Amino acid sequence: MEAIVPIIVQLIGGGIGGNVLAQVVKSLNLGPTGNTIAGAIGGLILTWIAGKVPGLDALVGAATSATATAGAAAPAGGMDAGALAGQGIAGIIGGGALTAIVAAIKNATAK
Repeated sequence: MEAIVPIIVQLIGGGIGGNVLAQVVKSLNLGPTGNTIAGAIGGLILTWIAGKVPGLDALVGAATSATATAGAAAPAGGMDAGALAGQGIAGIIGGGALTAIVAAIKNATAK
């Protein structure tokens, strides 16, 4: 269960980010389903990338290589409220970003 909760937060955050972006910038609207799917995928991708970048890994609750190699217990980022909030924010940003990229590509190829 602890492994699934962060993924759900990232998916929901990404879906929200994709739909909010589409409402704000009408030319980047893929429709409700397209916005949600692109947003959810973007939320997962950006949160995963943020977990790999030093300095941002603490934001999303990822275990750093220093704590993993030192034999210390890895942070319980999955159920930590701060880590879940960071994952949600990263999901919102990633969802909006990927929705914008996909919509821009769709608009460019439609012309």
